[in-house]
Amino acid sequence: MSKHARAKIFSRLKSALANGIPDNQAVDYLPIETSSQNEKVSKLKGYMEAVRTEVHVVDAENWKDPLKAILKPRALKTLLYAPETQIGNALAQDWPGADGNEGLPDLVTYEGNIEAFKEDLFQIDAAITSTVGGIAETGAIILWPDAKEPRLMSLVPPIHIAVLEADKIFNSFDEVMQAQKWPQKMPTNAILISGPSKTADIELTLAFGVHGPKELIVLILS
Repeated sequence: MSKHARAKIFSRLKSALANGIPDNQAVDYLPIETSSQNEKVSKLKGYMEAVRTEVHVVDAENWKDPLKAILKPRALKTLLYAPETQIGNALAQDWPGADGNEGLPDLVTYEGNIEAFKEDLFQIDAAITSTVGGIAETGAIILWPDAKEPRLMSLVPPIHIAVLEADKIFNSFDEVMQAQKWPQKMPTNAILISGPSKTADIELTLAFGVHGPKELIVLILS
């Protein structure tokens, strides 16, 4: 930058300051829409299915039977889960063992350090994770990965199964942050997922599963 250009910039800044600094004005939050739970569920489901996400609205008290029905035709060998989460704990309590698995995948427990588990992770057929919420207006689910349920669980296996409680679906991202008080407990890593991994080459040929799961299955517990 030349001396003349630099001097011109400083001159304009001094001129602006001489006119006084405007008072900061409070910024209101965006208005919150008033939609029923059924409307939010329907909207999120529609948007996610439009980008090839498989969405099932199931009974919150009996979500494991629909999950079994979804997985049986796929003939998967392994299903990764995090035992220290509420979803993982519930799953482990009602899953057949290897001797009588009824055509279902064997449960594989994620535990320990991710570095020690990394080699096994790339041999897993599917993984199931919890979610912290959903956004109806964009059709996205929200994950907060942590040491108990790391990001790689939803990124590496070819099939990602996400469990979402219907009453945690909000109209907008702004509404989620307000309702869940994100400023008071900001996560180190918040993930928004709307569908399976997809990319396109220069000829606009769409491919799925290149940079992540080829299939995304969402169970909405209603």
